[in-house]
Amino acid sequence: MASEPESPLKAVPALPKVATGISGFDAITFGGLPKGRPSLVCGAAGCGKTLFATTFLVNGATRFGEPGVFMSFEERAEDLVANVASLGYDLDGLVAQGKLAIDHVRVERGEIEETGEYDLEGLFIRLGFAVDSIGAKRVVLDTIETLFAGFSDETVLRAELRRLFGWIKDRGLTAIITGERGDGQLTRQGMEEYVSDCVVLLDNRVEDQITTRRLRVVKYRGSAHGTNEYPFLIDAEGISVLPVTSADLDYTIAEGVIATGIAGLDAMLEPGGFHRGTSILISGEAGTGKTMIASSMIDAACARGERCMAFVFEESGHQIARNARSVGLDLARHVEAGLLRFEAARPSLYGLEMHLARMHRDIDRFEPALVVIDPLSALRGPPVELQSTMLRMIDLLKSRGITAVFTSLREDGDIDHDSAIGVSSLMDAWVKLLNVEANGERSRTLYVIKARGMRHSNQVREFTMSEDGIALIDAYIGPAGVLTGTARVVQEAEEAAAALRREQENLRRQREALRRRRSLERQIDELRATLESVEEEEALLLSEDEMRETTLANGRRNLAARRGSAR
Repeated sequence: MASEPESPLKAVPALPKVATGISGFDAITFGGLPKGRPSLVCGAAGCGKTLFATTFLVNGATRFGEPGVFMSFEERAEDLVANVASLGYDLDGLVAQGKLAIDHVRVERGEIEETGEYDLEGLFIRLGFAVDSIGAKRVVLDTIETLFAGFSDETVLRAELRRLFGWIKDRGLTAIITGERGDGQLTRQGMEEYVSDCVVLLDNRVEDQITTRRLRVVKYRGSAHGTNEYPFLIDAEGISVLPVTSADLDYTIAEGVIATGIAGLDAMLEPGGFHRGTSILISGEAGTGKTMIASSMIDAACARGERCMAFVFEESGHQIARNARSVGLDLARHVEAGLLRFEAARPSLYGLEMHLARMHRDIDRFEPALVVIDPLSALRGPPVELQSTMLRMIDLLKSRGITAVFTSLREDGDIDHDSAIGVSSLMDAWVKLLNVEANGERSRTLYVIKARGMRHSNQVREFTMSEDGIALIDAYIGPAGVLTGTARVVQEAEEAAAALRREQENLRRQREALRRRRSLERQIDELRATLESVEEEEALLLSEDEMRETTLANGRRNLAARRGSAR
């Protein structure tokens, strides 16, 4: 068998990479930073450059067995240690273990005598000693502007910059070099981004008094990478990048049906609940019971041993748990058991991207089977951003097979009062709650507007909330339509009274018929007795006639017999 001709295209070896250990960043760079090469992390003041670089070193020392050197040209070692201690980073401990070296290099422009022969040889010696002392594989230089502050000749600056980057490559060190954002360019010098193998831009922008941090990989030589802007978080748990800007529709569906914990609502759905992994919208006016229905679904899921997470924007988790006790739900026990987790934050605390990024991180860590967002209508922003956020939020949950319950204050599912953008079309199921006012009172009603992939009841159901739970009442249709509350009670009483009157009338008619029947029966008995008397009299007369005839016949025979004997 003839062999196939060899393809002229040979497999290109993958670029060696070093994982940063920063959640999400390694995913969008398909493995991390280029191994043995310098990478530039740039951005304006306060965007998180130093924290990014420090996390890179700490993760290398603690998770990947790669010691690192942090050379600072601005912050002293003790200041750096104190700044990152709140994140749980024990830099002093890592230094004592020989896994990390911190060196502060004081650079003062006034003390530098620049000549044509000036170079960074002293820096290389100092950095090389620190690297060799602990066998470092990772290096951070923070920040490069301070290092080159003494250079005024651009030619010398460019040459020394290339020399520095070449020295890092020759030593096989994976390095992060931080740089300040310049006017109209990525860095102040405008040259670092051209000689770096990987450039990461951090941005901390404020819109409508809300701060959002974003990260973008500007370039990555020899490797594909995510090109979008990605929100990232800096909080007590460190730094994490969330690759959530895309919304794919290639996820698989989850199998199974989940009960809501409300028997009447489950009965309205043909399978006995909602499909697992679907998105469910519960909308209605204030006070219609949206949060309580969502709480019932949480309680039912936790009772099945499933984890649940609730992102709430108007109430604290303790308040929701307290309110749920009024309908017989004990959510606090699920929290104590580790099955339920509340994440409460005001909508104005973060931008839309940050809310989504926060959800992404928390969901990945907790791995819930059910997620409640209460209420979705609390989020505010431009219509385009709102719709984009909703799409990506739903995609995030569906891609993980998570059943999502969204509550909305709008009756029609609109996100904003002044916007025609709605989320109802994005949902797989929509349960609408209404307050019906009649006879000076309000009654709660529920109906299922849609439920994709299943047959469902189209009737409006009244429901009540009490210490025994949430109960749905069968639809009651009176002369004026569906009745609820006291109107239902009054109508039922009137119909019961009418039924009683009909029953009593029927009984009266039956009694009258029985009286007449008995009267007729007495008349019939009397006539029958009279008839029997007449018949007896007639029989007696006939008997007497027969006796007379018999007597006469006997007399004639006797007379005839006498005459014959006389002859």
